[in-house]
Amino acid sequence: MPLKVKEIEEQALCLSLHERAQLAEHLINSLDTEEDPEAERLWIEEAERRYKEYKEGKVRTKPAEVVFEDARSKFK
Repeated sequence: MPLKVKEIEEQALCLSLHERAQLAEHLINSLDTEEDPEAERLWIEEAERRYKEYKEGKVRTKPAEVVFEDARSKFK
């Protein structure tokens, strides 16, 4: 008999932060079973727009190390 959801949750919470993030990503991806060409097109357009703004100097950026440290500090 498979583990109950509560038991699985308890085990998942014992994982490291990185492992929990990977598990969450896998679970979320498993819910997205349908391809949506329109959504894909819109995401590509958005990425291209953001990249253009970046190249034109219209957005302020931060080094990756700063972004990751900010994110890590929120989980402490």
